[in-house]
Amino acid sequence: MKASEIREMSVSDLRERIEAEKATLDTLKINHAVSPIEDTSKIKKTRKDIARMLTILAEKEKQN
Repeated sequence: MKASEIREMSVSDLRERIEAEKATLDTLKINHAVSPIEDTSKIKKTRKDIARMLTILAEKEKQN
């Protein structure tokens, strides 16, 4: 997800999306621990998306 797309989201939508991505990350980690997943880059991409969303959320909260 691009930063420009994230910036267009409202704060409440952003919080919901962060929680959903965290759940996805947990699922990916568990699945990878049980049997290695083919595309391990999904874990890295999901982690970076969460970090990007948290950064933009902090910026938005700081502005208000």
